Amino acid sequence: MDDIGLRLIQLAGKGYCCSQMLAILALEAQGRGNPDLVRAMAGLCMGAGNSGGVCGVFTGAACVLALYGAKGADLEKEADKFPLMLAELSEWFEQSACASFGGTSCTDIIGEDTRRPDPDRCGRLLVDTWGRILEILVENGFDPSI
Repeated sequence: MDDIGLRLIQLAGKGYCCSQMLAILALEAQGRGNPDLVRAMAGLCMGAGNSGGVCGVFTGAACVLALYGAKGADLEKEADKFPLMLAELSEWFEQSACASFGGTSCTDIIGEDTRRPDPDRCGRLLVDTWGRILEILVENGFDPSI
């Protein structure tokens, strides 16, 4: 198991959900914290609002890309490549990461019991998605540490 896998196990043990873990990894890469952002990411857990809908790993990953490329203040401008980054993530998540599950919802990935994540499936999905986030950022000229 690599460092990211170990870190994810630590975070899961502390009670964070998938989307929160991705936000924490991004913030740690930047050398900062933001408890408000981490708290807000809980709304994406187990499919937004615990609905079993679109996987929180996917929506959390989209939020992490937005942390780097979206507009966040009046004087900021969205990065030109941001829509492409989201499209790359979406295509990869559907066609590669979730191809064997038959869909991208929590229900597709872990079944009808969406009260808690499946450690094996969700853990692998988190590791793979974090790697893909880093690739997308670097491929589009973003330094994950900034």
